[in-house]
Amino acid sequence: MSTRYSYLGPEGTFSEEALRTLPETADATLLPARTVPEALDAVRGGDADAALVPLENSVGGSVPVTVDDLVAGGPLQIRREVVLPIRFVFATRDGRGLDAVRAVAAHPQASAQCRRWLRDTVPAATVTDVLSNATAAILCAQGEYDGALSTPLAARRHGLTVLAEGVADHADAMTRFVLLERPAPAPEPTGNDVTTIAVFIAHDRVGALLAVLTELAVRGVNLSRIESRPTGEALGRYCFLLDCTGHVADARMGEALAGLRRICRDVRFFGSYPRAGAEPPVPPPPGMSDADFTEARSWLARIRAGHPTPPESR
Repeated sequence: MSTRYSYLGPEGTFSEEALRTLPETADATLLPARTVPEALDAVRGGDADAALVPLENSVGGSVPVTVDDLVAGGPLQIRREVVLPIRFVFATRDGRGLDAVRAVAAHPQASAQCRRWLRDTVPAATVTDVLSNATAAILCAQGEYDGALSTPLAARRHGLTVLAEGVADHADAMTRFVLLERPAPAPEPTGNDVTTIAVFIAHDRVGALLAVLTELAVRGVNLSRIESRPTGEALGRYCFLLDCTGHVADARMGEALAGLRRICRDVRFFGSYPRAGAEPPVPPPPGMSDADFTEARSWLARIRAGHPTPPESR
C-alpha cells in the first residue's frame, strides 16, 4: 500500500506543488482536503500517513488556521519543512480582459501578498476570500467570479485565460510548509535543525515571558521565531509558538526544554526537523556544545563524589 499524503486542496494548490517537491511522494497517494483542519484530522484519524500544510509566509505572516489547529488539536509532529517561492497568476474565464473584471476570488494570503497589484490593476473589483488558491480558479471557471488569483497549475487545469504571471507585491515572497505525522521519535540531528514548541505561561506571574526567553538564552539556544496566539480560555490569555535553532537531541536544547517545563504552565513539543534550504549551520556559542555539557556534568559528578578537579587539569 502506498504512503498517503493529505494536503490543503483542491488539486492545483501551492500545497500540492510543495508536496510534489518531495521525492518520496512520487509513487504516493495524494489526498486533497478542503481545509487545513481536515488535512490534519486525516492524519490523526489514520486516513492519511502525513499531511503537508502552509505554516507561514514571508509577506503575510503566519497561517492562523494551521497554528491554531496545531495548538488546540490532537498531537502531531513536524517531520520536515518545505520552503517554496510563491508566484501567482491572475486569470479570467471566457477570455475576458481586465476591464471586465468586477469580482475576484482569492485566498486571504494571496490577496494580502498582491494587495497593491490588485488595487492598481483592477481597482473597481471586489475581492472575496476563498478556501484556497485552487478554489479561486474553480469558482472563476464556474462563473461565480470574473477573475482569480491562483496558481499556474490550477489556472491551466480549469481552462482559465492567464492575463498576468508572476503577480506579487514582493518578488521574493516565500511560503513555509510543514509535513506532519503522528507522534514518533524525531529524525536524527543534521546539525542544522529547527525545534518548534508552544509554551503556555502563567499569566499572573510578572516576567513570565522573560523567564521563557532566559531559559533559551542562557543555554545558547537561538530563537528564530516567536508568535502569540489566543488560547481561547479568556480574553488576554495567549500561548507562544517558538521556533528554536537546534534539535531535541542536543544537550543545550534538551536542558532548555526541561527548564521551560519547570517554569511554564504547559509546553507542547511539535518536532525537531531539518531546516530547509542550504544555509550553513550556526555553531553553538562557546561553552554550549554537547561536549561542553558532557564535561560539565562529569565535573559536577566528581564534585558530588568528593573528587574535585585539580586546577591544573583545565
